[in-house]
Amino acid sequence: MSLEDVRVGVVGLGGIGTHHAERLRESDAQLVGGMDIDADARTEFAQGFDVPTDGDVDELLERVDAVLVTTPNRFHEEYAVRALEMGTDVLLEKPLAHTLESAERIADAAAEADGFCMVGFHNRFAGSTEVFKHYQREGRFGDLTHVEANFLRRRGIPGRGSWFTDLDVAGGGALVDVGVHAVDLALHLLDHPTVEEVSGQTRAEFGISDEYAFIEMWGEDCGPDGFDVEDSATAFLRTADGATISLEVAWAANRPDTREMFVRGIDAGASFDLGSDELTIYEADTGGGNHLADTEITTQSRDAYAAEQRAFLEAVAAGEPPARNTVEEGLQVQRIVDAIYRSADEGRSVRLD
Repeated sequence: MSLEDVRVGVVGLGGIGTHHAERLRESDAQLVGGMDIDADARTEFAQGFDVPTDGDVDELLERVDAVLVTTPNRFHEEYAVRALEMGTDVLLEKPLAHTLESAERIADAAAEADGFCMVGFHNRFAGSTEVFKHYQREGRFGDLTHVEANFLRRRGIPGRGSWFTDLDVAGGGALVDVGVHAVDLALHLLDHPTVEEVSGQTRAEFGISDEYAFIEMWGEDCGPDGFDVEDSATAFLRTADGATISLEVAWAANRPDTREMFVRGIDAGASFDLGSDELTIYEADTGGGNHLADTEITTQSRDAYAAEQRAFLEAVAAGEPPARNTVEEGLQVQRIVDAIYRSADEGRSVRLD
């Protein structure tokens, strides 16, 4: 079918669902409806996008070719699996699920389905990432040996009492929310190596405090009683080929915000902010005398969400699963996240093999 013929629905009509719907409206595909169990969310979405909405997912699935699942993490499995059972293609927002067991059930359903599932790690589509991968394919960096992955906010805890800070619904805190972006991108830069060992530590230092000082907070805040997850995590990953990843993640920390990725290769290295349009390449040479060279690159600005969505829609139109952001890659991220939590709970490193 052509891209213009693709009929798409959104499941989960909150902030990220609306975010995706806005981009769908600007795409060549057809936004034909939405689904949410919350009546107010359905009404607001219907008025904002002039499309019908449903409280039952089957009613939406009967009239679409593809769905974007943007619900809280605990409900990913319910809606993604149902869509896959009906042969509908799915773009599932990160993380794959709230637990490893749930993620594995989604992967099993995808393996048996006529439709496909793509996982929403949009930072892979950012200009900096795409240009880095271009030079990597050309061999500019040589073998990559280490990635330092950061996603830290000085103050940025979601409203305590929201689903983001509820362990049963989210499956974790800062690591599951923003840390998965850093984990996924580090793996993507290393071409998805086999991770053999993980050592991690999680902390709840700020969300549990009555004295948590902040300038602004996303959503309403009910205080420490609505917070039972971690607000930061540190981890070290070792791969089968000897490459390593160091991870720093925080919703709140007494340090400046950063989303910077540092990549070390034998021939060159690079740094860029996660999701940005700029990167710097670091090189050294002996030609004409020993010297160091820093190359600053500015890419064409792009909306990574829109680029990811277009890749999904083109795959739907072609009837072929996309080669990137696969369920298998999302499941690898979930296994690593689960291993970080187990390592923190047990106070030791955890092997994944």
